[in-house]
Amino acid sequence: MKYIVLLKGINVGGHKKVPMAEFRTLLSSLGFSNVQTYIQSGNVILQSEEENKAILETAIQKAIFTHFGFEVSVLVHRPKDLQRIFNASPFSEEEKKASYFMMLHQVPSQELIVIASEKKYEDETYKIIDDCLYYYSAKGFGKSKFNVNFFERKLKTFATARNYNTMVKLLSLSTD
Repeated sequence: MKYIVLLKGINVGGHKKVPMAEFRTLLSSLGFSNVQTYIQSGNVILQSEEENKAILETAIQKAIFTHFGFEVSVLVHRPKDLQRIFNASPFSEEEKKASYFMMLHQVPSQELIVIASEKKYEDETYKIIDDCLYYYSAKGFGKSKFNVNFFERKLKTFATARNYNTMVKLLSLSTD
């Protein structure tokens, strides 16, 4: 089966450095095949005979910890799941192209969604649909008041964000 692996918070500001060539070799040594990486921010396409995504996430987390010496949150999706997330964006096509997809490790409860949704900032819009928080800011993500950590605390699950262009590329790479 083909999978898209998303790592949270690597190679940012000199912290949690994971060289992609070394990471591809590590994943291949674990038995994954056709391992490809896209940019340095922890996007991987690979194949595995394992059908349980939780087992894959745990195996990759353990391998990173053993090899690189630090913990990293890992999210594994099948291409069809990433396509579903991409297609479910509630934004207009123009906003969608400037939006971020904060993929959640678990679907939060409705109670947590209500609590998280209480906080609002002008020119910043988000909507939580199943296992993704769709985020758009007219000012851009870098100037927004919201951040991934805020939503992780409120929704009690980890999240990793990707922009529109990265989502399009990952979908393209995973369907070739």
